[in-house]
Amino acid sequence: MSSVPSVQASPEVVVRHDWTLPEVRAIHDLPLLELVYRAQTVHRATFGEPEVQLCSLLSIKTGGCPEDCAYCPQSARYRTGVKAERLMETGEVLQAAGKARAAGATRFCMGAAWREVKDGPQFDRVLSMVRGVRALGMEACVTLGMLTQDQARRLKEAGLSAYNHNLDTSPEFYGEIISTRDYDDRLRTLAAVRAAGISVCSGGILGMGESVDDRCELLRTLANQEVHPESVPINALVAVPGTPLEHREPVSPVEMVRAIATARILMPAAMVRLSAGRMQMSQEAQLLCMMAGANSLFFGEKLLTTGNPEYAADMALLEGAGLRPLEPKLETSSGS
Repeated sequence: MSSVPSVQASPEVVVRHDWTLPEVRAIHDLPLLELVYRAQTVHRATFGEPEVQLCSLLSIKTGGCPEDCAYCPQSARYRTGVKAERLMETGEVLQAAGKARAAGATRFCMGAAWREVKDGPQFDRVLSMVRGVRALGMEACVTLGMLTQDQARRLKEAGLSAYNHNLDTSPEFYGEIISTRDYDDRLRTLAAVRAAGISVCSGGILGMGESVDDRCELLRTLANQEVHPESVPINALVAVPGTPLEHREPVSPVEMVRAIATARILMPAAMVRLSAGRMQMSQEAQLLCMMAGANSLFFGEKLLTTGNPEYAADMALLEGAGLRPLEPKLETSSGS
C-alpha cells in the first residue's frame, strides 16, 4: 500500500535523476517567495488535494545503540539519560498502533535502536508487529539500522510498506557526524530495500554544522537515485544535552522551508515529511513548510492518546489552515 501518486503530466513538474550540485544550489538559493511559489506549483500539479498524511512514530526498542551518531541520544556512548530497554512485546505495539489509527494516523512507524538487524527471535517479533499493523489497515514502516537483502525480502513478505534509513547529510560531511559506519553502508541498505520492492523512506537532518552545499548534496543524492524515495523526512536537529551536538544553534525556519521546497521540486511525487524539530517551530513556520511542499507530519509517542494537548493543537492547526488529514485506507491485507 502506498499513498504516493503517479506524477501528473505538467510543464511545471520535471522528474530527473541527473541533477548537478550547482543546479540544486541554484534552486535552493532562489528568492524565498519565488522558491515557495515554484514548490507549491509542483506540489499542486502532483498531488492536487490539500491533504496531509499523519504518521505516528513509536520507539519499539530504545537506547543502548553501539553507533556514535553525534545527534542521537540513544547512543550508548553518550550520557543523555536515555536508558536501554528491551524490544517491546507485539501486543503493546499493536495497542499503540490502534490508538494512533484512531487519532487519524495512516502510517505507523516503528524504530529500534540497533546498528543492524539480527536474525532470530527479535527480528521474528518485528515481522509479527508489521503483520499486525497492516491488519489494522495502516501503512507499516520500520527503521532497524542496516539490513541484508534476505532480511528485506522477509520484511516485504510480512507486508512492510516502507523502510526508513536516512542518509542524514552529504557524503562529504558524513564522517564529521558518524564514524561507526560509512555512507556506502547506508546506500547498500537503501538498495536492498528497493530490490525487495519496499518503499524507501530516506531524508536528512539540518543544523548539525553542515554547509548549505552539504544540504543540497544530500537532496541531490536522494533525487539521483534510480527511483526517487517515496518518502523524504526533513528533520531539524534537536540538540540533546549529553550528545556532541548539544550546543548547536537551532536551524532557522527559513532554512527548513528552503530544504523542503527544494526537495519538493527535485522529487515531485515524494511524501515530504516535516519530522524532528517540528515541536520547536511556531505554527506559522509549520504552515510555511507545508506551503513549500511538506505534506506529512510525524506525531511522536506523546501524541498517541486522543485528547493529548499536542494532538489537539495539531488538529487545530490543520483545521484552521483548511488542510485535511489524509483518510486511513480501510485495508486489511498483509500484502503491500
